[in-house]
This record gives sequence, structure tokens and C-alpha cells, in this order.
Amino acid sequence: MPARMNRKTEQTALDAGNALVGVCLALSPWVLGFTTEATASWNAWLVGAAIALVAIGALVSFAEWEEWANLALGIWAVISPWILGFTGIAAAFYPHVIAGVIVAVLAAIELWFLHRRPVSAV
Repeated sequence: MPARMNRKTEQTALDAGNALVGVCLALSPWVLGFTTEATASWNAWLVGAAIALVAIGALVSFAEWEEWANLALGIWAVISPWILGFTGIAAAFYPHVIAGVIVAVLAAIELWFLHRRPVSAV
């Protein structure tokens, strides 16, 4: 895939959506009050910021690796409560899982747009 390509409005909207979700995840420790939970807070701040920055990068100058990165970050956000041990903190658990699912799905849709091939008429 070329680094710069013409993209459809819906493809750009997917990246804008991921940027918004990333910002929301990064702000969630303050908004939902789990800043005293260091592991959960730092994970939300770092993963949320990374998601937002990668999505903004895709809006500025698209490259396929950005979608793969956000897919991986989304999956990490979903599984991190179990791996990092904060499943018992609902205020931290739910934003990670919800944001992770949204980011992973939007990145997967973007990758599907990139790789779908029209069915040829026989």
C-alpha cells in the first residue's frame, strides 16, 4: 500500500472515531475517578494517548501500519485488565474493554476497506 492515498470520507471517519476514543480512554482516569489505581491509570493514559496519536497520524498521512497498530492497541486495551490485574475495578475495567473493542473494530473495518477485492463477474 502506498503511504499516501485517496481515502473515502467513511475511512477518514474511522480514524477520527479512533482518535476520539483514544482521547476518551486517556481522560477516563480523571473523569471516572480511578487515578489512585496506578496500573490502570497509567495503562489508560498511555494506551489512550497512543491510540489517539496513531489515529491522528493516519488522518494526516495514512499508512496501513497505523491501522495494524491501532488493532493491536485495541486488543491490548481489551485484555489488559486481566493481564495487569485490575478487573475488580469497574471504573477502570469497563472503559478499557469498551474503548478497546471500539478501536479494534474500527481498525479492522479500515483494514477490510484496504484489502477487500470486488468480486469479479464471471
